[in-house]
Amino acid sequence: CEGTELLGFVPQKEIVYNELLPYKDKLDEESNEILAEIKGNLGRAVQLREIWPGVLFWTRKLSTYMRLYGRKFSKEDHVLFVKLLYELVTIPKLEISMMQSFARLLITLLKKKELLSREDLELPWRPLYELLDRILYSKTEHLGLNWFPSSVEAVLKALIKNCRPYFPESATQEMLDEWRPLMCPFNLTMQKAMGYFELFLPTTLPPELHDKGFKLWFDELISLWVSVQNLPSWESLVSLFARLANDNIGYIDWDPYIPKIFTRILRSLNLPVGSSEMLVSRYLTNAYDISHVVIWISALLGGPSKQTQTQLSGLFNSITSFFHPSNHGRWLMKLMKLLQRLPASVVKRLHRERYRTPTWLTPVPESHLLSEQDITDFVESMKQPVLLAMFSKTGSLDAAQALQNLALLRPELVIPPLLEKTYPAMETLTEPHQLTATLSCMISVAQSLLAGGQRFPEGPTHMLPLLMRALPGVDPNDFSKCMITFQFLATFVTFVPLVDCSAAVQTRNDLTQVEKQLCSASAEFEYFVLQFIDRCFALIEMSTLEQTREEMETEKMTNLESLVELGLSSTFCTILIQCSMEIFQVALEKVFNFATTNIFETHVAGRMVADMCRAATKCHPAEALKLFLPHCCNVILQISDKVLNEEELDKELMWNLQLFSEVTRVGGDQLLVYRSQLVQILQLTLHLKCKQGYNLACKLLYHILRSMSIIYPREYCSVPGGVQQHSDTYLPIKDWGQPGDLFNLDIQWHVPSTEEKEFVFYLLDLLLKPELQRLQEYTQGEQDISRDEVLQSLSIVQNCLLGAGSLLPPLQGEPTLSLTLMFICTDHILEHSEDDIKSLFSIIKIINDLLHFKGSHKHEFDSRWRSFSLVKNSMENKLHGSKQHIRALLIDRVVLQHELRNLTKEGCCYRSVHQDLINDLLRLSTSHYSQVRSKAQNVLFTALGTYSLCCRDVYPAVLEYLDPDRTDVTQQQFKGALYCLLGNRSGICLANLQYWDCITLTWPAIIRSGMSPCMSLEKPSVVRLFDDLADKIHRQYETIGVDFSIPESCVDVALKMMKSSNPEPTPCAASEQEELEGRKRQEQKNKDSVQKYEKLVADLLDCLHDRNLPWKFKQIAVGFLSLMLRDDHPLPSSAVFFFIESLNHDSLLVRNVAISAVSGILKQLKRPHKKVAVNPYDLPDYISYSLLTGDRPDNQWLQYDSSRLPRSQQDWDECCFIEKTHWGYSTWPRTLMLYAPPDEQPKQGKTRQEMNESEQIIYDHFSDQQFIDQFIHYLSLEDRKGRDLFSPRRFCLFKGLFRNFDDAFLPLLKPHMERLVADSHESTQCCVAEIISGLIRGSKHWSYSKVEKLWALLCPLLRKALSNITIETYADWGTCIATACESRDPRKLHWLFEMLMESLVTGEGGSFMDACRLYVLQGGLAQQEWRVPELLHRLLQYLEPKLTQVYKNVRERMGSVLTYIFMIDVNLPHTQPTMSPRIAEFTERVLARLKPLTEGEEEIQNHVLEENTVGDQDERTQAIKLLKTVLKWLMTSAGRSFSSAVPEQLRLLPLLFKIAPVENDDSYDEMKRDAKTCLSLMSQGLLYSEQIPQVLSALEEISRISSWHARYNVLTYLQVMVFYNLFTFLSDAKAVSDVRALVLRLLEDEQLEVREMAATTLSGFLQCNFLSIDEPLQAHFEALSKTRLAKRKRRELGSVVDMISSADLVRRHAGVLGLSACILSSPYDVPTWMPQILIDLSAHLNDTQPIEMTVKKTLSDFRRTHHDNWQEHKQKFTDDQLLVLTDLLVSPCYYA
Repeated sequence: CEGTELLGFVPQKEIVYNELLPYKDKLDEESNEILAEIKGNLGRAVQLREIWPGVLFWTRKLSTYMRLYGRKFSKEDHVLFVKLLYELVTIPKLEISMMQSFARLLITLLKKKELLSREDLELPWRPLYELLDRILYSKTEHLGLNWFPSSVEAVLKALIKNCRPYFPESATQEMLDEWRPLMCPFNLTMQKAMGYFELFLPTTLPPELHDKGFKLWFDELISLWVSVQNLPSWESLVSLFARLANDNIGYIDWDPYIPKIFTRILRSLNLPVGSSEMLVSRYLTNAYDISHVVIWISALLGGPSKQTQTQLSGLFNSITSFFHPSNHGRWLMKLMKLLQRLPASVVKRLHRERYRTPTWLTPVPESHLLSEQDITDFVESMKQPVLLAMFSKTGSLDAAQALQNLALLRPELVIPPLLEKTYPAMETLTEPHQLTATLSCMISVAQSLLAGGQRFPEGPTHMLPLLMRALPGVDPNDFSKCMITFQFLATFVTFVPLVDCSAAVQTRNDLTQVEKQLCSASAEFEYFVLQFIDRCFALIEMSTLEQTREEMETEKMTNLESLVELGLSSTFCTILIQCSMEIFQVALEKVFNFATTNIFETHVAGRMVADMCRAATKCHPAEALKLFLPHCCNVILQISDKVLNEEELDKELMWNLQLFSEVTRVGGDQLLVYRSQLVQILQLTLHLKCKQGYNLACKLLYHILRSMSIIYPREYCSVPGGVQQHSDTYLPIKDWGQPGDLFNLDIQWHVPSTEEKEFVFYLLDLLLKPELQRLQEYTQGEQDISRDEVLQSLSIVQNCLLGAGSLLPPLQGEPTLSLTLMFICTDHILEHSEDDIKSLFSIIKIINDLLHFKGSHKHEFDSRWRSFSLVKNSMENKLHGSKQHIRALLIDRVVLQHELRNLTKEGCCYRSVHQDLINDLLRLSTSHYSQVRSKAQNVLFTALGTYSLCCRDVYPAVLEYLDPDRTDVTQQQFKGALYCLLGNRSGICLANLQYWDCITLTWPAIIRSGMSPCMSLEKPSVVRLFDDLADKIHRQYETIGVDFSIPESCVDVALKMMKSSNPEPTPCAASEQEELEGRKRQEQKNKDSVQKYEKLVADLLDCLHDRNLPWKFKQIAVGFLSLMLRDDHPLPSSAVFFFIESLNHDSLLVRNVAISAVSGILKQLKRPHKKVAVNPYDLPDYISYSLLTGDRPDNQWLQYDSSRLPRSQQDWDECCFIEKTHWGYSTWPRTLMLYAPPDEQPKQGKTRQEMNESEQIIYDHFSDQQFIDQFIHYLSLEDRKGRDLFSPRRFCLFKGLFRNFDDAFLPLLKPHMERLVADSHESTQCCVAEIISGLIRGSKHWSYSKVEKLWALLCPLLRKALSNITIETYADWGTCIATACESRDPRKLHWLFEMLMESLVTGEGGSFMDACRLYVLQGGLAQQEWRVPELLHRLLQYLEPKLTQVYKNVRERMGSVLTYIFMIDVNLPHTQPTMSPRIAEFTERVLARLKPLTEGEEEIQNHVLEENTVGDQDERTQAIKLLKTVLKWLMTSAGRSFSSAVPEQLRLLPLLFKIAPVENDDSYDEMKRDAKTCLSLMSQGLLYSEQIPQVLSALEEISRISSWHARYNVLTYLQVMVFYNLFTFLSDAKAVSDVRALVLRLLEDEQLEVREMAATTLSGFLQCNFLSIDEPLQAHFEALSKTRLAKRKRRELGSVVDMISSADLVRRHAGVLGLSACILSSPYDVPTWMPQILIDLSAHLNDTQPIEMTVKKTLSDFRRTHHDNWQEHKQKFTDDQLLVLTDLLVSPCYYA
C-alpha cells in the first residue's frame, strides 16, 4: 500500500526481486521518472509522425523498462500501450523489420494474459489476418519483389496467439464466413483454411458465450477429422482440438471420440508391427506433433467417465515393451518425447486446478477436477515405461524429467522402485552407464525424496546411505562418473543443513520414529565431509601436471580438467556453506594443512587446491583468514632483491602467491583488518620480473579491489541466517528439502562502506598513477622501457580498471587521464613496434573494458543467466509453482537482477569518448597482424551492438580503406576492412544495415573495391571474403521501406496516452505547428527514401558499365541489383534496360538472375484488372442449399459441360468465368470478386506510343528478331545433362510477357516453337514446354478471337510434341500442362482438354507413348479437381476396356490415373455424393470381370503372354491381366486418397489372400509382390467402428479357404490391423471376442506354419494387452496340451516312425503353442502365472516333434530375455520350481 502512494497507481505486476535489493527505496522514484519519459516521448514521436528513430527508440526503451521493473504501470497505461502497439504493428506499408520489433514488444505486453481481462481490452482480428496473409501467402515474394526475414512467420504466429483471447465475441462467426469457402479438400486452400482456423479461432470465451464460440464449428471440424483416414497435409487440427480441450475442460463431452483419438495417436507414433518387414506407406510419416497430443491427453483426464485414463493405460501397456533399452529405432525419439512431456503437462494442469491464483479465465468445473484417485491411476500407468526408459540408448534425460514430475505427484509410487535400482548400481563396478543413469534420475527427484511429507515420510532416511555410497564415484579415471557424482552430492547437500543433532534424541521427547532415526543418523555428517575431502585430495594428487606435460609446455588446463575443477570447487563450496560451524572448523583445519604442507604446481592441481581454500574462506572469512593470511605473508615477504629480477620463481613462492590471490576473494570489510600486509605484498610483487609471478600479483590486486567495491550477497545457505545448532525450539531436520521463502529471504548484502571506498582510491593512487606516468613517458619517448615492462604496466592498468570498475565514474564527455594515455599509447605502439602483439592484446582488452565494463561483462552475465535458467528448470517445483525454489537459487536471481540493472540502466549514450575509442579499435582492426585484427574486430562488433547508433559513424571510415583511388592502403588494411564489413555470426553486419544512407554508400563501395590496387583475385582468402560478403547480404537483406507514414488511428491512441496521468507524461503533447512540421518532415523523408533508392540503382548500374571492373564484381553487382526490385515502387527504366539486355549475357549466372528479375519487372508493369463484387446468391443459376459441400445444383454451372462450352464471341462474353478451383465447392463466400466485363478492363493491344518507358524497352527488344533468336538459342542450350527440369522462373517470364503485351510477340516466336517441338532433345523440349504453359496462363484476359487463334496454333504443336515425347521429357510436358491448367476455369481451356482426350491408349508408338499421354492428361485433370466430372467419366469409360494391358509401365500409369479419377469420391461429413465417377460402381464392374478367378480353387499363376494377340485369350488370362492393373490402382490410392473405400476393398480381399506369398522373397513375380504390398497397406488403414464387423466376417470367411497361404496371411493381416486400430477394436467387445475365437481356431490348424503364426499373433495380442491371460484361456491350453497321443503297436522293426493320429498331435501342439505364447508375451518381467506355465511346458520337452522344437525355442527365448535382471526375477519362483528351471536352462555339458 505504501508503494502505491509513492507511485500514484497500482502496478500491474512488478518484478518481486527488486524488492530484495539493498537499495530498494530509490527504485519507485527512478521507475516513475523513466515511465513518464517513455509515455511522453513515445506519444510525441507518434504525433510528429516520426517512426524512425523516435517511435522505435522509445518502444525499445519500453521493453528495457519491462526487463528492469516488470509491468510496473497502471492498468489504463497497460491498455493504452497495447492499443498503440497494435496500431503500429498493423500499419499496412510498414517495413517488416520495424513491424517485427513492435510485434515482439506487443507479445511481451500481452504475455501475462491474467493481467488484462476481456472487459479491459478488445482487439480486432482482421488487421492481423490481413498482415499474415500479405506476408505468408505473398503474391510477389517468389518473384523477388519482397524479401522477408526468416523469423517473421514465427513472430507473427506468436503475436496472434497472444492477441487471440481478446478477439470480440462476434469474431468466430466472421472467421467461419471468411474461411469456410476455402475448404475444398483437394486444393491447397484447404491447408490454408485449416492453418487459419488453428491460429485464429478463440477458445477462451466464457461459458455463456460458447454458443458464439466453439459450438459454431466443433461438430463440423471434429467430424471432418474423424472421417479422414489417411493423414493429409492439412490435418493440423490436432493442435486446435488440444487447445480447445485445454481451455474448456468440463464443457465438452469428448467421450464418443476418445477411442478414435487414441487410435490415431497410437498410429502416429509409427511403431513397427508384425513379423514381416512392413512397408510403411508415405502418408504415415507426417504424424502429429507430440506437444499438442500431450496437452490434449492431459486435458481429457479426469471427469466422471474415467474413459481417458483407461485408454491411456491401454496405450502405455501396448507400447511399454518398446521402451526397453534393447529396442531402438527411428520411432524412439517420439516415444521418449511423449514420456517426458506427458507428466509435465499433467502437473501443469494440476497446478492450474489447485494452486494457481484464480484469474478471469474460466475455472474448471467441480465435476471435472482431477481427483486423488485420478492422479494415482495416471502415475501407475506411466511408472513401468519410465523405469524402463531410464537406461535407454538416447540417454536418461527424458526419463529423469518424467520422474521429477511424477515424484511431485506421487513420491511413494515412483521413488522406491528407483531406489531399488540405484543401490545396486552404486555397488557395481562393471556397469558405469547404469550408475550415471540412476544418479541423474535421483538428482531430479531429490527434493521430493528429502522433503518427505505425509505421502512419503521415510524418504529422508535414504539421504546418508546415498551420500556415503556415492563417494567412491569421485574417481579420477572415469570423467563422466566423476561429474555426475559431483552434481549428485551438490544437489542433495543443497537441500540439507549438515548439522549433527544426534543429541536431540536425548533432550527432546516429541519426536516421531522417523525423526529419531534422522537425528541419530546426522552424527555421520562430519564423517561424510571428511571422507569427501579425502576423496578430493586423492583426485587432486592424481591430476597434477606430470613430468611429460611440463616439457611439452602445454600449461593450460585441458578441457576435461577445467570441468572437473569447476565441479569440484562448486560441490565443495556447497558442502561447506551447508556445514555447521563445528564441522566447518574440522574441515578448514584439514584443508589448511593439506594446502600448506604441500607445494603444488600452479596450473592444474594448484588451481584445484586454491579453489578449495577459496571456498573455505568464502564461507566463514574471519576464521579462515586467521589461518591463511599470516602463513602466506610470511612466505612471500621473505623475497630478497635478487629474486625480484629472476625469470623463473621457485615453486613454493609461486604456490603461495596463487593461494594468496584466491583466498582474498572475500568480503571487503574482512580484508581491511589486514590492509598493511596487503599493501606491502602488492608493492613487493607487482614488479616481479617473472611474468607468471606478476600475473598472480595482478590477480591479487584485482580480487582485493573487486571485493571492496561491488555489491554482493555474503552467503547462499539454504536456511536464512546460516546453519544453527539444534535447540529445544528448533530442529534442523525440519528444514530438509524445504524451498526458500521469497518474502523472508533475509539476504546478507555486502555494500561498500566509505572506509572500503577510501582504501580502493588509496590503492589506485599508490599503484595505478605511477604506471600511467611510466606509460606516458614511454609514449612521449622520454623513457626507454622494454616491451615486457610495457606489458606489465598495461596488465596492472587493466586489472585496476576491472577491479574498481564499478566505483569509477562512467565515461562522460571529457577524456580522463587514463583515456588520453590509451590513445597515445595505441598510436605509439602501432607506429613504432607494431609487432608487439601482446601489448596490443592488452590494449584491446582495456578498450573493451572501458567501453563495456559496468561491474560485469554482458557475455558473462548472459552465460550466468543461462545457467541459472538451466538449474531453475531442473529443480523447479512446477506443481506448487509461485517461485518455490531453494534459497540459494532465489538469491542468485536477485543478484542477476542487480547486474542486469547495472548493465542496462546506464543506457548506452554514445559520446565523443566512445567515438575515439571506437576509432582506435578500427585502427587495430586494420593493423598488420591477423591475430590482433581478429581480436580487435570482435570487440568492435560487440561495441557496435551495444552503442546502436555508432554504426552510422563507423562505416564511412571503414569504406575509406576500400576506395580504389587511395594508394596508401596495405593489403592487411584492405582485408581488415572487409572483415569489419562482414561482421561476426551473431552481431551486426555493417554491409547490410537496414537503412538507405548506409546501403547507398556501402554496396557501390564493395563493388568498386574490385579496382583497388590491394585487390587480387589470386589470393583465395580475399576471394572467399567477397563471396561471404555477397552471400551474407543476400541472406540477410530485407526489403527496406520507402513509405514511413503513420495513420491517423495511431495518432488518436497516442493523444489519449498523452492525456493519461500517474505518472504524467513528461514532454507534453506537441502543438499544431510542431505537428505540421512533423508531417512535412515525414513526407520529405518518404521523398528522400525514393531518391536514395533510385540513386543506389543508378550507382550500381554505373559500376556495371565500368570497363575495368573484374567479372567477379560484375556478378556481385548484378546480384545486388536484383535485390532492388520492390512491389511498391517500379524499377527505374535504366535498370529495366540492363536486365533485358542481360537476358542474352554470355554468363549463365547473369542470365538466370536476369530471367528472375524480368519476371519481377513484368509483375510490376502488370495493369490491374478491374474486379466487381458479386453476391453469389444472386447469380442466375443459384438455388439455395443448407450447409452441404460438394456437388450441388447451385455449383453445377461451374462444371465442364461439353454441350454448353463457349464456342463463339457472344457465349464467351456472357459466360461467367470463375478461375480459382476451390470457389463454390464448400459454401459460397458472402461476396465473390469476379472480373468486370471486357469493356471495363484496360485496353488490349496497346500501341508503342501508349506504353511507358519501361514497357517500350521490353517491347522493342522482344520485337527484334535477332534478340529473340539469341534469347531462344540460350534458353534451349543444354545446362546439365539429365538435370534440365521445367523451370518455374522461365514460365513466369513468358506468362508475364503474354499477359502484359497480349499476342504482340507471337509472330516472332511461332517459327521457333515449331522448330523446337520437332527436336526431341531434352533441353529444347523443356524450353518449348515453358513457352507454351506461359502462353496458356498469360492468355487469361485475351479476347475470344485472339484465344481462338492461339489454340488453332497450339493444338497441332501439342499433338506433335506428344508424338515426339521421350523418357527424358515426359515429366516436363506433364508439368507444362499441369501448370497451364492451374487456377483456370476449365471452360476456358476446352480446346486443350478435348485435344488431350482424343486418342489416349492407342498402342501407337508403343506402350511408352500411351503411358506418357496418360501422364500428361492426368496432370491437367488433377489440377481441375472436382470441376470436370464429365471428362472423368469419359476417361474412365475409355480406359475400362483397356485395363487388361500387358505392359507394366502403362499399368502403373493407369493405376495412378484411376486414383485421380476417384479422388473426388470422398467420404467426408456433410458432403453430397459426387457427380464424378464412384468407386463402388467401378468395383462392381471389375468384380464381374474377375469372376473366373474368384470361383476357381486352383492356384493363380501369372500367365505371361507379352503379345497382345487377339481372340485366342480365354477369360481367365484376361482376368489375370485386369487384376494386375487393379493391384496397381489399390497400391497408389492407399496413400493418396483421404479415405480408403473399405467395403469395396473387402470384396477383393479373398483374391489377394490367395495370391500373396508367405515368405519375403524378391524372386516372386510382380503380381504376387504387388498383392503382398496391397495387403500390407490395407492392413495399416484406419477403420471406422462400423467397418470392423465387415472386415472380421470377411477374414473369418477367408480363414476357411483350403489354401494355407491365405490362412497364414489372414494372421499377419490381423496383427497389423488390430494394432493400428487398437482402441477402436477395444471399444467393441464383440469384435475382441471374434478376433480371439479366430486366432484360437487357427491355433489348431492342420498346417504347421499356420499354427506357429497363430501363436506369434496371440503372443503379440497378449503383449499389447488386447487380450488378457485369464483363467479360462489358461485352462483351455492346459486341456489341449494334455491331449493323449495313442501310440499304435509297431508292425515290424523296419518302420521307424511311430504312427500317431495327426488330429491328436495337432491339438496337443496347439496347447503347447498357446502356453508358449503366454510366456513370450511378457519378455521383460515375470507375472504371477508364469512360473507354473513354465513348469507345465517343461513336461513336454521330450514329446514328439514339432512339440519338442517349440518347447526348446520357448525356453531359450525366455532365458535370453530374462537374463539381464535374473536376480530380480528369481524371487518370483519357489525353490522347487527353480531347481527344475535351472536344469532346463543350463545348456547340457559336452562331456556328459
